[in-house]
Amino acid sequence: MKKFEIKGTARQALGKKDTRILRAQDLVPCVLYGGEAPVHFYAPESDFRKIVYTPKVYQAELNIDGKLYDAFMQELQFHPVTDKLLHVDFLQIRDKKAVKIDLPVRLDGYAKGIKQGGRLKANLRTLKVKGIFKNLPDEIVIDVTNLGISESIRVGDIKVEGFEIMNNSSIPVATVVVTRAARAAMNAPEPSGKK
Repeated sequence: MKKFEIKGTARQALGKKDTRILRAQDLVPCVLYGGEAPVHFYAPESDFRKIVYTPKVYQAELNIDGKLYDAFMQELQFHPVTDKLLHVDFLQIRDKKAVKIDLPVRLDGYAKGIKQGGRLKANLRTLKVKGIFKNLPDEIVIDVTNLGISESIRVGDIKVEGFEIMNNSSIPVATVVVTRAARAAMNAPEPSGKK
């Protein structure tokens, strides 16, 4: 899993007024959970730009006033109008404690149903998984090569090792849907042969 470093400063004052002052200075209030007690800190908004607006999952190396923590981003809060990052919750990584996290899905291959006139539709962009953080992959790769028209790969069809997928097993992850052109071709009358 890719890593990034964030240098943070511990927060002493936690009120709404202090939070507004931080945000006005382009600083993001953050909390690290999973240790003996929550650690409140802030970091420059610019440190988050490359990692927030991407489906990838990163391991964060938090340097809070010289003290190091391994963590991952668990929850992000954005302004509803400006889309500005307002708050980040991190969860500390423990070697033997399982975590729940959303991993991105990547569809791999050229589905045979596309050759028949269908269109590949990704129904889920991420899957919720549970496992030891160091055992988790960067993404879940699903081979769609054998998928025909009107066929789906469901969550229960995905085989993984080292972690568990938490989504309902009957949910389709990817489907080859029938396009209008393909439907019209299937319903068109066959040309009559001359006698």
